[in-house]
Order: sequence, then structure tokens, then C-alpha cells
Amino acid sequence: MHQKKSELQIGKESSGISSDFKPLLHHYHHHSHPVPNLAPNHNLETLTSTAPYKRPSLSKSQTLHRFPKARHATAPSVTTAGATATWLSSAVSLRRRLRHRVRLFLFLSLPFFYFLVSHPTNSFLLDFLSAFFFSAALFFSLNLALPRIPSLRLFLKPKARPALKLPVFCARPAQPVFQFSVVAYSNGDVYEGEFRGGKCCGSGVYYYSMSGRYEGDWVEGKYDGFGVETWARGSRYRGQYRQGLRHGFGVYRFYTGDVYAGEWASGQGHGCGVHTCEDGSRYVGEFKWGVKHGLGHYHFRNGDAYAGEYFADKMHGYGVYSFANGHCYEGSWHDGKRQGLGMYTFRNGETQSGHWQNGVLDIPSTQSATYPVSPVGVNHSRVLNAVQEARRAAEKAYDVAKVDERVNRAVAAANRAANAARVASVKAVQNQMHHNVNSKSIPISIL
Repeated sequence: MHQKKSELQIGKESSGISSDFKPLLHHYHHHSHPVPNLAPNHNLETLTSTAPYKRPSLSKSQTLHRFPKARHATAPSVTTAGATATWLSSAVSLRRRLRHRVRLFLFLSLPFFYFLVSHPTNSFLLDFLSAFFFSAALFFSLNLALPRIPSLRLFLKPKARPALKLPVFCARPAQPVFQFSVVAYSNGDVYEGEFRGGKCCGSGVYYYSMSGRYEGDWVEGKYDGFGVETWARGSRYRGQYRQGLRHGFGVYRFYTGDVYAGEWASGQGHGCGVHTCEDGSRYVGEFKWGVKHGLGHYHFRNGDAYAGEYFADKMHGYGVYSFANGHCYEGSWHDGKRQGLGMYTFRNGETQSGHWQNGVLDIPSTQSATYPVSPVGVNHSRVLNAVQEARRAAEKAYDVAKVDERVNRAVAAANRAANAARVASVKAVQNQMHHNVNSKSIPISIL
């Protein structure tokens, strides 16, 4: 057990320096200084009192060490090389400014001397003043015109150095690897083909439980690219897809026997195409969202033909309708019927012209051969203008862009994509069978 020391012993063990003494920190230079001796001095007087709160006093015999004063180093003066560099930079800047000013001075001095030499008079002072005022007026006009004349502004403006463009390097993020898998969905559908990132991506075959299958390209779980889609009732589409919808060029064969070959947009026929019906009728022209709309010509199964304008799947506008028996109507149409100004020509050469209403001649023209002149008749010149418009519309309808070649290329690409999808399906099934043999289980994913 430790014994408590007396106050006298504590005083004897203390050195001549107080416990809260902190020597000052001095900045030392390269030359050495004497280090003060901080060791306890045995010549110190002993404490005259036993009170612990009194600090011991230093004796008069103790020597205090003095430190020499530190000398501050003088700042280095500006060297001759720095002054030379500053002078050179100033000279280069002055040279650039003078070159710009000299160019402007030469530009303005030429008309000055020309005016001074070309108009000599008896008084040199008058010539000088005239040339001076002429140059001043020219300089003032140039100041006003410089913002609007790019050639002068580029001539007087100093050339700027092009900035140096550094190449930018970026790392390409790692892409997930394709894998062949078989996935069964909760609604009964099955997918066999390539997967990437947990989604159908690449080539594969999707079997619908009740309706049919799709064979072709996939991107992020949707039809995208070329493919072949077959339904249970017999319909089939071969062509392009985008974001899960028919988009681009393709051929759709309906189970009824109709065929549409042409452009598609958002899952519907949109653009130029050809629609062939089972009964032999055929339409070639423009479509809009699945119906005939625009310019086109239609050949009916009984031999009739119409060429002109369509609106919402009906003859509407100007057009020419030729009957199989030789009759012909040229003029206006409305909602699939003859309505407006037009002319009906029989095969024997007789004509009926005027205003038509619901397919029947309502008001004949003033020069009609069949009907007598009526006070409310239509001027025959207006009917002829309508006939000319109908003929021009028929010519444009026959000049609609042909898409057969592009459709054939899309169908060929769809067939290749379907073959690749079948190959991917076989690889996926083989991979699944190999996995089943090794694991002795059925690890088909069910989503």
C-alpha cells in the first residue's frame, strides 16, 4: 500500500521551474543558437513555507540565459530575367495593337490621298481640309456600318487562334451476356430463346396458350425488328415491328383470304399499300389507320374501276368511275355516292351533266342534250372544271408510290429472323434438357 508523501517531500521533489511554465517557441534560422538549460538547479533555495499553493522562488544566483535576436532575411530583388520577360510581353502586346491600328490607318489614308491628288486646286490648305473632312465622314460612316458589314468587320478584326480540342475518352459500360432459357408464364404462354437482363432480348419464339406464336427479334421484352406472327385461325403477318407493334413494311394475310401488303404504323396499315380481297377486288393507294384514305384506284370484281380521292374508306372528293359496260362518270363524290358537279357519259356518246344529289342528276347544266334548258340550271363551264379536277385526281391516283420492292425485302428479312428465332429456341430447349439431366429436376422459370 502506497504511503502518502508529506508536503515537505513534495516540495523537495519539485524542481526550480513551476509546473505551469511553458518555454517560448523561437524561430531558428540556419545559424545555431545556444540551447537553454532546463535541468533542475540545485542551488535554488528551499521552500520556507509548507503551503502547497505557494510557488518556489528563484534564487539570485540563478543564471538566466539570453537568446540572440533573430535576423530577418531580406526579400529577394527582381532579377534581370524577370524584367526582360515582362518587357518582351509588353512589346508583343504593343506590336499587336500597332498592327491593328496601322491596318485601319492605311485603309483610311488611301481615299484621303486619292481625293487630295484627283481634285487639285490653287490652295493647298483647301485641298487638305477637303480631304480631311472627306476622311472624317468616311470614318464616321464606317463606324455606323461596321456592325452590319461582316466583310469589313472581319478585315479589321484581329485573327483569333482556334482553341485546342482535347479528345474525350469514356469507358463503355459492361453489357449483360445473352443466355438461352425457357420461361413458362402463369397464363400458359411459353418463351424459348435468348435472354438478357431478365427480359426477352435477341432471337426467340413466344408461344401463346390459345392464339398462336411469334418468331423473330426481341428488344427489352417486346417485338422489335423483323419477325413472323401466326394466329390459331390462320392469319399471319411477316414484316417489321417496333416496340411490340407492327411498324414499317410487311404483309398481313387474313384467315378470310384477304391480303394487305404495304406500310404499317402503330399496329395498323398506314401509308401506301395494296389490299387484295378474296373475291378478286384490289385496291392500290394510300391508307390511314387501317382504312382507305387519300389517293388510290380500286378494281372491283365485276370489272368496274374507280380512280380518285378517298376519305374514311369511301369515295369522297374528285374521281373517275368507269363501268364494265362502257359508261363513265367524272366529277365530285360524297360519302361513296355521286354528289356535286359532274358528267355522266354513256357508251353511245350521250352525256348528262350538272349537279348530282345522292347519285341522281338533280340540276342539269345549261348545255345538257337530254334535259331542256332550265332557269335554275348550272353553268356548263363549272361542270367542265369539275371534270378536269376529277381526271387530274385519277392520274395522281395511278401515280401513287409503289412499295412492292420494299415489302418484299421486309418479308425476306422477316423470314431470316424467324429462322434465327427457331434456332435459338432449339438451343434453349437443349440447354434446358442438359440442365434437367444434371440437376434431376425441372427448373423452368414460371413468371
